[in-house]
Amino acid sequence: MRGPVKNRNMVKPDGKYASLVVSKFINYTMERGKKETARSIVYGVLEDLRTELKNENVVEILDTVLRNVGPTIEVRSRRIGGATYQVPREVRPERRLALSLRWLLDAARAKKGKPMRARLKEELALAYKGEGEAVKKRENVHKMAEANRAFAHFAW
Repeated sequence: MRGPVKNRNMVKPDGKYASLVVSKFINYTMERGKKETARSIVYGVLEDLRTELKNENVVEILDTVLRNVGPTIEVRSRRIGGATYQVPREVRPERRLALSLRWLLDAARAKKGKPMRARLKEELALAYKGEGEAVKKRENVHKMAEANRAFAHFAW
């Protein structure tokens, strides 16, 4: 049986908004160690969203987006006897954040023909309204969990 996970590396809050979530978002956006590029993309996107949505609190916008994208339940494979069942399980808050950030960035990267800043802003704006690829991904995960609800008794 697995023990509790210890000594997780905690990210420091970002300099501009003093938010851990924005700092993690920057780290997820970063490719090939180019943190300054990732920082300029994320800060630019957040400023664009602030003007577009006419909301002063950027961290509040990002929290709403992550709440709309983050799954509350997912399926995990569990082998019992000779069969493998997709067992629905609740998602821990840390994993919910990680999945939502990953899905947002994957959806933005999948779009082609525009700079990353424009693609990410578009995806975040759609997710704020409850639309877009990342929200569809969450809906698919929830549907899968709902379809496999019969195996919920295997979760322990």
